[in-house]
Amino acid sequence: MTAVATPTAPRALSAYRPFWAKRFGPAPFLPMSRAEMERLGWDSCDVIIVTGDAYVDHPSFGMAVIGRTLEAQGFRVGIIAQPDWHGVDPFKALGRPNLFFGVAAGNMDSMINHYTADRKIRSDDAYTPGGAAGRRPDRATLVYTQRCQQAYKDVPVIIGGIEASLRRIAHYDYWQDKVRHSILADSKAELLVYGNAERAIVEIAHRLARREPVETMTDIRGTAFLVRQGHVPQGFAEIDSSEVDQPGRIDEHVNPYQTPEAAAAARGQSCAKEEGAATAAEAVVAMPLSRKAGALKLPPREHTVIRLPAYEQVKSDPVLYAHANRVLHLETNPGNARALVQRHGIGAAGRDVWINPPPIPLSTAEMDLVFDLPYARSPHPVYADESGGHDGPTKIPAWEMIRFSINIMRGCFGGCTFCSITEHEGRIIQSRSEDSVLREIEDIRDKVRGFTGVISDLGGPTANMYRLGCKSREIEAACRKPSCVWPGICSNLNTDHAPLVKLYRRARGLRGVKKILIGSGLRYDLAVRSPEYVKELVTHHVGGYLKIAPEHTESGPLAKMMKPGIGAYERFKQLFEAASAAAGKKQYLIPYFIAAHPGTSDEDMMNLALWLKRNGFKADQVQTFYPSPMATATAMYHSGLNPLKGVHRDARAERVDVVRGERRRRLHKAFLRWHDPKNWPLLREALKAMGRADLIGSGRQQLIPAYQPATEGGYQSPRRSNSTPSQPGQPRKGRLLTQHTGLPPRPGIGRKTG
Repeated sequence: MTAVATPTAPRALSAYRPFWAKRFGPAPFLPMSRAEMERLGWDSCDVIIVTGDAYVDHPSFGMAVIGRTLEAQGFRVGIIAQPDWHGVDPFKALGRPNLFFGVAAGNMDSMINHYTADRKIRSDDAYTPGGAAGRRPDRATLVYTQRCQQAYKDVPVIIGGIEASLRRIAHYDYWQDKVRHSILADSKAELLVYGNAERAIVEIAHRLARREPVETMTDIRGTAFLVRQGHVPQGFAEIDSSEVDQPGRIDEHVNPYQTPEAAAAARGQSCAKEEGAATAAEAVVAMPLSRKAGALKLPPREHTVIRLPAYEQVKSDPVLYAHANRVLHLETNPGNARALVQRHGIGAAGRDVWINPPPIPLSTAEMDLVFDLPYARSPHPVYADESGGHDGPTKIPAWEMIRFSINIMRGCFGGCTFCSITEHEGRIIQSRSEDSVLREIEDIRDKVRGFTGVISDLGGPTANMYRLGCKSREIEAACRKPSCVWPGICSNLNTDHAPLVKLYRRARGLRGVKKILIGSGLRYDLAVRSPEYVKELVTHHVGGYLKIAPEHTESGPLAKMMKPGIGAYERFKQLFEAASAAAGKKQYLIPYFIAAHPGTSDEDMMNLALWLKRNGFKADQVQTFYPSPMATATAMYHSGLNPLKGVHRDARAERVDVVRGERRRRLHKAFLRWHDPKNWPLLREALKAMGRADLIGSGRQQLIPAYQPATEGGYQSPRRSNSTPSQPGQPRKGRLLTQHTGLPPRPGIGRKTG
């Protein structure tokens, strides 16, 4: 096993010599059948991608991005989309791939795609023609990998996408209510690629094309693989972090409530510096019990691996699970992350899952290269209806949602504990150039059927993080904070929205563009730093409603979410309403809220309901907290501890109020829908038990009435009402309020799920 690659000089995507098959040129669509391959003049595919989504050749769909990126390197790439997994033959449809199978569950984790937060089966699937449910299996990555291995035993299988990325270590599985193995250990795939995979997958493809054995590819960042139990390569030092209260000085867990300056001062340093690394020691280093214990000699990060508690330990001990989750989240900055290793199994049959540090983010030039590839920007013709379009019964809902929208960036430095965007795409923002974005708008204008002149979104995981980031690369590479905006905005963070304002102005000046809307959610705590941006946004890019996500009003749950206080929302609301009035427009904010998040008491939900009533908000649909694999909030849910404040077995540990059980979860949802008479009996009972019967009555300060309608026929869903708000700033009742679960507002490359 060779050393892990250093983070200093990644090879550019454009620096590879193209594979010989580049002579065939780009395909109109990546082929899904042998007949298409023959028309392209191919006798075989070099790479076959198996995906749980319908194939849409668009840069918001992961299989298209990876396929087109590999095609640009000269490889012949085929797609097997939503195959019938009950047999092997569909996995042989394109023949034997020359290099590897790439397997992904799709743009969403398959379990989140199938089940609601209440573990009920969903009735539709936005990534399937016609929105039909049931076109992919549960745990699709495992099933597809097994079928690929059965189809061609000698072909390497490389798993990736959001499902594999968020299950790369032993993880709590909400649907089985237990800790499961790393998906790599269960699937027995040769490699797992996590995060945005272009850099890793291109290197893997070229090395396989040079006939390098896949077993030797242990030095690629952003990958995980299985190794012999206890094996540490020569030159590496293993740091034992398999027990709590042994994090060690260099692993000191960052207090998210402490500023970088205060943390650095406590160590006698400036925040731009980190403790120096010493020479490598080829032995296991037990982490000291005291952070002030002696001058411990530690190896360079690139030659260090941290041993997490084994699967068997975290499976049976929630405290160790919380500890492992905490260590994992500290090793996510590409500038200073170390490799991780976790044992799965005991004895001769056991294996270690080795996880290399995260990939180096793409440069702007590389982002442009990826997004400028010759996407057809439509579903594969196999999905077309008889009229030759995609507007009939075979339309793909996710495609309809994003067909006129554009990704301008990746990543999120918010670090919200319930969201997996940061965990998957990383906290370093990767932005495209203005020219690349404008070219894509022109492509939509000129090529996409049905374009009416309205771009539905210029966004990404967070609409207003374009070109934002740390002011210093040195500080960024050394920082180990989980968020750049919690508990307040870091003094080292560049919050200048001028590049985004310039992009908006150039984009709406293009010929044929009538309107550009912003559909992605935005960070209002950042937006208030730039009144010019708020004015530009509100004046030109809001279509009546703007969605933002305060998530809650109370400090208890907000602290567990790592979200700003409701005061930041109020400040943004003032700017929004002032700009709307100046523009002569009636526009409204649509806030999202979450129920039953760890750390939320019944009183917190009651106070949120009172806030909603005071502000005239009536949510039509809400969702409770959804514990997605690997999220920090999921560790809180499973362990009852707060990993943000340290993991201990004694009184120092901070306990978290976890909302379990169907009745309590229903109660928290009922508080969000306080206006629905169906919820009043449950709320009356709860308010009396809480000693707040004073909130039952018909007064303005009371939450629900004492009477119960004989029938509920008099209640009308806010979505179906045509009434207008009685006060400025209140949304019209015709607007749907929904909960931001960490899912993006539209599908994206490796976007979240859960």
